[in-house]
Amino acid sequence: MDQRDDWLAQVREDIIDPEREIVDPHHHLWARAASVYEMDRLRDDTGSGHNVVQTMFIECREYYDTDADPFFAPVGETRAVAEMAQSCPPGKARLSGIIAHADLRNPDLNAVLDAHLKAGQGLLRGIRHSGAFDPEPETLAIPARGVPGQYLDPDFRRGLALLGERGLTYDTWHYHHQAADFLDMVQAVPSTTIILDHFGTPLGVGRFAGKRDEIFEQWKQDMAALAECPNVFAKLGGLTMPDNGWGWHLAERPPTSDEFVAAQGDYYHHMVDMFGPERCMFESNFPVDRTGIGYHVLWNGFKKIAERYDGAAHDALFAGTARQVYNLSP
Repeated sequence: MDQRDDWLAQVREDIIDPEREIVDPHHHLWARAASVYEMDRLRDDTGSGHNVVQTMFIECREYYDTDADPFFAPVGETRAVAEMAQSCPPGKARLSGIIAHADLRNPDLNAVLDAHLKAGQGLLRGIRHSGAFDPEPETLAIPARGVPGQYLDPDFRRGLALLGERGLTYDTWHYHHQAADFLDMVQAVPSTTIILDHFGTPLGVGRFAGKRDEIFEQWKQDMAALAECPNVFAKLGGLTMPDNGWGWHLAERPPTSDEFVAAQGDYYHHMVDMFGPERCMFESNFPVDRTGIGYHVLWNGFKKIAERYDGAAHDALFAGTARQVYNLSP
């Protein structure tokens, strides 16, 4: 994934409300052949003008221990990221939490969670075992690793319940057409705190290209039903991924914050209307969304979206909800 620094540099904006404290609850780190995005690159983005004081790492199947039992291989990622977190100098955004990967169907899940907790050096907050699955993966730019019926699997649900029993959260990523299965699962495990990533990813490519308005109407109904479940929280971001179909990664220049808000603002407002700001948090999803928009431009866009809300809502959307859900100390 090319970081496209020169392309992003075409759009520069003054920072809106530069003192506003921000917790970015969703980013990745990796050292892949075509794209290295580790702490120095993250610091460049979080230090680009906004007052980002804390971040959360979300698993991305990197730094695995390839010599370990497959169930324990993801512990290598937790260990590596926890070590990176110790390198953050004073005055920079602190990596304050880790969401690791574990196979929730594993009958020995407790042992894997114990290993993650030890490797995380106090930073482990939860698990993400994404459910994203589409029968036409060849149309998607980002590979998904879910399986059909994953959210309905009794073994998966037992693992999900165990997370709640152990005080760990569950993050997930899936596509808009999986909303019914996700709702059924959420209702079956009310004691586990569940965080929906990326709006449930309304797709806009492949067989869904040209159907944005139709999908949006059904998506609004799905989100309203999901908001009835008090154990669900929502991350607001991740709509700039190529598979959402906006095509910004193909444009001559990235969007401005005004263009971002004009295109996607209705999604954000619907979620805040349904869940309330106390159950919503803005997220960057970098470096994935970096393929379509600059970091400082994205957070300017979030601040423009938040203009219609009061001060308490701002505090929740930009930092408070993330700190509450993930038990982060300021």
